Amino acid sequence: MFYRLMKMIVGPVLRLFFRPWVEGQEHIPDRGPAILASNHLSFSDSFFLPVVVPRRITFLAKSDYFTGRGVKGRLTAAFFKGVGQLPVDRSGGRASEAALNAGLKVLRENHLFGIYPEGTRSPDGRLYRGKTGIARLALESGAPVIPVAMIDTEKIQPPGKIVPKVMRVGIRVGEPLDFSRYEGMEDDRFILRAITDEIIYALMELSGQEYVDMYAADAKKRIDEARKQAAAAKAAEKAAEQDAEQDPGQDTGKGTDRAADPDAASGANDDSGGSGRPAG
Repeated sequence: MFYRLMKMIVGPVLRLFFRPWVEGQEHIPDRGPAILASNHLSFSDSFFLPVVVPRRITFLAKSDYFTGRGVKGRLTAAFFKGVGQLPVDRSGGRASEAALNAGLKVLRENHLFGIYPEGTRSPDGRLYRGKTGIARLALESGAPVIPVAMIDTEKIQPPGKIVPKVMRVGIRVGEPLDFSRYEGMEDDRFILRAITDEIIYALMELSGQEYVDMYAADAKKRIDEARKQAAAAKAAEKAAEQDAEQDPGQDTGKGTDRAADPDAASGANDDSGGSGRPAG
């Protein structure tokens, strides 16, 4: 009920300001289970797709959105639950297994399940290596995987930006991918990797994104580390400039002392004997 209410409220607003265009919507079935595998460019991705798809879509969302405190935290949790989000712990291990089971439950109830194979938002607009959880989900559920490419959503709301830029965005839906030929092979890690790579390749074709063969989470860590190093270097440079301003004679003191020493000036201690030529 709340899901429909949110679509009635949020949907018209998003359509009015961002005018999302859609290609290939006919590939999303009117009934039955299906996995919508999307690239992930922006926080808003989970809102634009449900707006253009008549059926309810359940996404996984990081558990932080459901555990906030105070009025804001409770409102945020209520909102995410209302728009069909399920909390997921991203720490891996048993948490990943719980997320898989949550997805299977949605699919076994013949609903649409939305998932981001990259695991997290792209830090720079490129497409990153997929995690194999989606492959296990496809094999264990038997549901088709439908690739969905979000277009330009990173431009309206880059990571860290709260107020979105008003511009048009797009959604491109590809043909369903059938992996029934791998039935019963969900424990084969090579098969899981092959399926995941096929899904990511389909997303690359739909979105036109550049592919990077590493996980988005690792790329974020590298970017964050590079920013920290750049900030530290800038801080050190600024500190050095401040020290120089406070003691302008620090670097030239030795040269001044030598010039003031008459013996040094006359070359009395020079091995060349003061001739200006090498000794010998």
